[in-house]
Amino acid sequence: MSNSNAATISEYTKADAKPIFDIEMAANPFPWTEKTFLSCIGGRYHCRQLRVNDKPVGFYVGELVVDEMTLMEICVHPEHQGNGYGQLLLGDFIQLAKSKQCNVCHLEVRSKNIAAQMLYMNNGFIQVGKRTGYYPAKVGYEDALLMSLTL
Repeated sequence: MSNSNAATISEYTKADAKPIFDIEMAANPFPWTEKTFLSCIGGRYHCRQLRVNDKPVGFYVGELVVDEMTLMEICVHPEHQGNGYGQLLLGDFIQLAKSKQCNVCHLEVRSKNIAAQMLYMNNGFIQVGKRTGYYPAKVGYEDALLMSLTL
């Protein structure tokens, strides 16, 4: 996949993981541990990176189980947010799910992350549930909204 900004999306492996994990650390106030991040490469996980001018600026991790795909993580480096890269990554995730003959996609999003919720809703995801106090927050915990997209 590419566009006029020389953006490409491709698989990444453990050999590519260091700069991608750096994006995770820069973008998330409560990032995954490196051990968790590395454990989600290979097997049932589909890990894809967005590169702009050959530099990684974003990624996602999808988990495929039978005919369902779960978006475990999607992330764009803070310096590159607001350029439509989240949409490129989410679009790629949805196309990947379709190519794997999935019937539904799932994700969880922080209840206060309105920008992400709008991205998901604009791509057809609907809220199907809530997990109270799921995510750690600066003070206490934050709810997770459960969203799904029927393909």
